[in-house]
Amino acid sequence: MSSKQQTLPADTGPAPASSTASDHPTVQQQLENSLETIGVTHSHRKVLALILLGVLFDVLEQNAVGLVGPLLQEHWGLTPRDVGFLNTLTFAAAALGRLLSGYIADHYGRRVMLTINLALFTLGALICALAPSYWVLGLGRVIVGFGLGGEISIAVTMLAEFCSSRFRGTAVGTINVAGGGLGNMLAPAFGLLVFTLFPGPESWRWVFGLLVMPAFMVLFYRRYIPETPRFLVSQGRIEEANQVLNILASGKLGRPVAQPYPYLHSGPQGQKVERVRLGEIFQGPLAMRTLVTGIAVCMTYGAQLTVLTLMPSLLVEQGYSLVKSYTFTILMQSGSLLGALTASWLGSRLPRKRVFTTGALLACASGLAFGFLSTNIYLVLLFGAAFQFCVLLLNTTIWIFAPELYPTRVRAFGTAFILALGTLAGAFIPTLSGWVLEAHGVAGMFSLMAGMYITFAAVLQLAPETFGRPLDT
Repeated sequence: MSSKQQTLPADTGPAPASSTASDHPTVQQQLENSLETIGVTHSHRKVLALILLGVLFDVLEQNAVGLVGPLLQEHWGLTPRDVGFLNTLTFAAAALGRLLSGYIADHYGRRVMLTINLALFTLGALICALAPSYWVLGLGRVIVGFGLGGEISIAVTMLAEFCSSRFRGTAVGTINVAGGGLGNMLAPAFGLLVFTLFPGPESWRWVFGLLVMPAFMVLFYRRYIPETPRFLVSQGRIEEANQVLNILASGKLGRPVAQPYPYLHSGPQGQKVERVRLGEIFQGPLAMRTLVTGIAVCMTYGAQLTVLTLMPSLLVEQGYSLVKSYTFTILMQSGSLLGALTASWLGSRLPRKRVFTTGALLACASGLAFGFLSTNIYLVLLFGAAFQFCVLLLNTTIWIFAPELYPTRVRAFGTAFILALGTLAGAFIPTLSGWVLEAHGVAGMFSLMAGMYITFAAVLQLAPETFGRPLDT
């Protein structure tokens, strides 16, 4: 995101006495004009950095079961199905956590949920690190899941609401650069580092334990993140929204502006508080958006979590050592980082549906190539990285797309519902893929995922195009 020098917008000040109601822009129009004028400042970058740190730990936690799975199988005598069930517990709880976070965020604000989510998965990680048995470990994964669930959906919603339409796609896409891209790539390296520094049968505990410490730092610094001006406007809190806009314009996060400029004014009638009806996302024109995007996210999340969960074990079963399996997974995950970066870059340049269609076709081709043409390790790495590129390109664009589908009054819940469906798919599709892998091998598993991406591309043709359009239009 590029910076822009602050200038005071001529069309957001008080209207002349001679103007009519039709001449006067609505508060939503004033807000959009103000965000465009403010551009991107140091405050935006600080908010983005704090959110990205939390998302990075979120993704490391998502990968934790896959990292420790081989060790739990060896030292606790667990089966692959036992390890898969831990993953199911995590992502089923994450789906519920997303829905609850969306409900609270639309009623009480986005800001408070970031802190709650981060605190929950920090507590869950601590329980996992100290777990004396499989079932206590499962309890820890449930608590982690509740925290993980709300983290991404609220982060996506907040960044979409802090930015104008010009910068929104790139800002939201950057979340997955830190998450699905950098986080997924660093996760195997993190596991390898931990197992090197803390060898032995209990080394898996350090994977969870070390994820607790950095989260406390982010938890402390997040108190400086303000509420989004769009949410405040939807609640009729114009004065507070003006204060946030001034903080964004000043570039000094956490420091109230002594004499805030009145970017927004609601006129003599005041700003009407928007009623929150969460069922609205299942009614009228929003219902079709929820349906088709929900189906699409199930397809792409299911494919992503299948690869993340099964890839290390798949490589071990093919005869590679644990160290080599993690190393190869890291190399393949470089495609994830490139995919997330590409999606973030395209977020301000190409229509969403064009990215969806092209990316899905490429995912089909690379997945089938991995399943049928990977005759040596070099082709495994090439096709694996290409598939991961497509997966993160599509997942990141879904994150950009979801909050653009809903008005502010139900945006957090609508976004959370869509991502919760994806999380549920991530909980159960890896199990289905595992059965397909056992019955039909790698080729069968990747054929299944190719079919999922064909479905993804087809259903999203029924969704509206949102590229370049202001929110709440």
